[in-house]
Amino acid sequence: MSPVQIGLIQMKCEEDVAKNLHRAELFIKEASDKGAQIVCLQELFYSRYFCQTEDHQSFELSEPIPGPIVEKLQKLAESLKIVLIAPVFEKRTEGIYHNSAIVIDADGSLVGTYRKMHIPDDPCFYEKFYFTPGDLGFKTFSTQYGKIGVLICWDQWFPEAARLCALSGAQILFYPTAIGFQEIDAEFSKKQHSAWETIQRSHAIANGLFVASVNRVGKEDAISFWGQSFVSDPFGEVISKADSESEQVLLVECDFSKNEETRQNWPFFRDRRVDSYSPINKIYIDS
Repeated sequence: MSPVQIGLIQMKCEEDVAKNLHRAELFIKEASDKGAQIVCLQELFYSRYFCQTEDHQSFELSEPIPGPIVEKLQKLAESLKIVLIAPVFEKRTEGIYHNSAIVIDADGSLVGTYRKMHIPDDPCFYEKFYFTPGDLGFKTFSTQYGKIGVLICWDQWFPEAARLCALSGAQILFYPTAIGFQEIDAEFSKKQHSAWETIQRSHAIANGLFVASVNRVGKEDAISFWGQSFVSDPFGEVISKADSESEQVLLVECDFSKNEETRQNWPFFRDRRVDSYSPINKIYIDS
């Protein structure tokens, strides 16, 4: 199996959706020109992170799948012969909206959609106001350049989601993300970022696969998005990372044969006790 080149697009976003889309298109073309075969954009990439407030006007940013933005990206992926992962604000029907990500194959076909399963509700992250929890489950998408799992931001913290993607055959797990600091002290900010990176590296180790997290960057209202998009190999080592301040196209070569090598040395899948895990389906286990 030949190594696969992936490209992560770390962007700043402004109010003008058309400008965000144009800049994303330029970055996608840049990634492709430099050899990227799979390109992933950040969460809600064509708008500012509107979930900092509860505002009904923000629903105007949504569109169905397929819709104008998705169709434009399909044509772009086909012309560049790349696999493209693009998060969108999906309007499923009146009153039902999802924080979703589409997977487009290198021939421009729509492979499938992932709908964010875990929806946060914290200060400046009022996503429950906008998004219905996903109902498509955790699955792997087969593309021309490999089998990929896609999860979104808050999903990062849940080991069950990563494990189910791995069990369905994912060779690499992509996390489109919008995460950053609010007005908090520097020491806590450092710890917060460290925890974010550590939990995702742990998914790579526990499941013997590559993990790619792509974050936005820049200050938007109360949140300073910390960027630092990165890729971890199956051993949990960060093999490439973007900086914390600038827009960047992060290009990383992933040799999926390392998944097999790692799993042979760390046979976590072999030693799982699936006969004893059924209580995990409960919210809480009373003692």
